[in-house]
Amino acid sequence: MTARLTMTVGGAAVDTPASLDVIDPATGQVFAQVPNAGAAELDEAVVAAAAAFPAWRDKPWAERQAAVNLIGTTITANAALLAEMIVREQGKPRTLADFEVEAAAGWCFGTASLELPDRVIEDSPERYRVTRYEPIGVVAAISPWNYPLVLSIFKIAPALLAGNCVVLKPSPFTPMTVLKVGELLRDALPAGVLNIITGDDALGPLMTAHPGFRKISFTGSSATGRKVMASAAPDLKRLTLELGGNDAAIVFPDVDVKATAEKLFWSAFTNSGQVCIATKRAYIHEDIYEAMRDALAGLARNMPVGAGATPGTALGPVQNHAQFRQLQALLAQSAARGEIVLAENSTPADGYFIPVTLIDRPADDSPVVIEEQFGPVLPLLSFATEEEVIARANASDMGLAATIWSNDIDRAMRIAGRLETGNVWINESLSLTPLAAFAGRKQSGFGVENGIEGLMAYTEPKTISIFRAGAV
Repeated sequence: MTARLTMTVGGAAVDTPASLDVIDPATGQVFAQVPNAGAAELDEAVVAAAAAFPAWRDKPWAERQAAVNLIGTTITANAALLAEMIVREQGKPRTLADFEVEAAAGWCFGTASLELPDRVIEDSPERYRVTRYEPIGVVAAISPWNYPLVLSIFKIAPALLAGNCVVLKPSPFTPMTVLKVGELLRDALPAGVLNIITGDDALGPLMTAHPGFRKISFTGSSATGRKVMASAAPDLKRLTLELGGNDAAIVFPDVDVKATAEKLFWSAFTNSGQVCIATKRAYIHEDIYEAMRDALAGLARNMPVGAGATPGTALGPVQNHAQFRQLQALLAQSAARGEIVLAENSTPADGYFIPVTLIDRPADDSPVVIEEQFGPVLPLLSFATEEEVIARANASDMGLAATIWSNDIDRAMRIAGRLETGNVWINESLSLTPLAAFAGRKQSGFGVENGIEGLMAYTEPKTISIFRAGAV
């Protein structure tokens, strides 16, 4: 059992009598315990954040920029420790954990470079009119288990830069890395500006209903997002909801099959497919379908799967038992429908491992096509015409992201303009930046993260007008 971490509330360490087990997904065994907060600890965190808010709000923009940069510097200084913790609690390979830590620090630096100045709307002899962007207040942030550190920073960095104070709850499946960041930052930030609490599934609803929060930023499933939205409705809390995706890849026959197969494989299976913007449906032109299918199957059969800490591991386990069982049920449905599995690789006997699985041309109404797998399972589908594939790609109640693979950039741009998604990548995938807006459409989300638009989402506009034409 590892040393017990503590929550950070009001700049101090806080523990609870109750404990939450943390399970290593590579073994299925408990390896640590963390605090399991309830209503009392949540109230304490909200009070601490509210008390810190006026002074933090009034700090100059440059000082808040420096604070967000300091978070990034602190993450970088402790990169090895944080990556090791991510591997143990999340399950991903060490190289991917290193990337996540590096990205989290980079998100701080990139976000801190943003400016949100007053915007002068009118400056005439008659009137001066200016719009300011003011912080909302105390923000509830709830982050997921697939990228626990960087997706927490997606919320922390812009919220603090805009002048808000934060109470953040990481997923109960992956609480440790974020708790550790809270410990590392206790002396770096004013008390109460950033509070980190952990708890089981009962804590989230307490947060979303708490009257002390003015905004909720949530990343997770669409089903839970609907519950968050309902919980926030009574007092009209502001919302940012980054939810699920059923992202389509569209592959045209003018690509290099071998090179594109490898890129397409990783667009689907990075982090064992546990990425909201991963490819979940691959539409491959019929002229190259067999060649692309065979190339992907060869990659799948030979991909090393194992514990993230094992050297040479390319893909780790599914992070938690609930998701593991959900994937098993989805594959059982596929088998019952007689769908053809193209490839399955070997996996360890212990832990939450699902083989890398490709499904050959399932029907468009198959559960493996219409549901978000969020695991190492990918349906391959063929298409004949541009109009057909656009219609099929858009035939989803989700609209987070899509990829287009073609050497005809004019065609790719034309199709990108017609896809009902918030993000489209051409000849690449999974490419995000703190400087560009990231948003979903339909049931993939509500609001914006990242970029100026994501920063503005942690503010409320105020327009002030001065009448100059004459004395009152």
